Amino acid sequence: MGAVSQNLVFAGSILGAVCASQLPEFAQQYRQRIGGAVEELTRTVEGFDRDASASGLSRQQALERHDRASDTLFRTRGQSARRSIERLDRLSRQRGDFVESPPLLQPLVLTRGDGELLEGTWREFQPAVPVTLAGLGWGLLGFVFTSLMLFATGRMGRASWRSARHFRARRRNTVDETAS
Repeated sequence: MGAVSQNLVFAGSILGAVCASQLPEFAQQYRQRIGGAVEELTRTVEGFDRDASASGLSRQQALERHDRASDTLFRTRGQSARRSIERLDRLSRQRGDFVESPPLLQPLVLTRGDGELLEGTWREFQPAVPVTLAGLGWGLLGFVFTSLMLFATGRMGRASWRSARHFRARRRNTVDETAS
């Protein structure tokens, strides 16, 4: 591998390290958002449960009444309540996954992230200098992964280039031989 190629691989690997080192910070900012979403959804679901209880109904009975309603608004509000309850359950489980995961593995919890929260976190994301062990670990992983990918891509590119040159040379020789 030439000096230019080595420098490009190294520069790309540094960029990969910097990007990967931000994953723990992104996970932290997502975790803060999930906490706020869980608190807000909890208030909403508790309000629904209080209203159901005040009417002498369980949550399930109230949802079933909404489902059977002929009034479109009432039925739609029930569907909305059901989605809020399901989302609260999903986000609460994910919040628990964050608590149970060691800091180095918390970015992996994002693979099951809530699309709306992920989008909001990305939109508001503020990069930070990775001074944690998790940031260092992800940075190193990004460096190694990017190095391997760039090295493999370079090798495949050079092999394709050599193969194409060889094919053109053989074709040119065949054309020259038939012309003689």
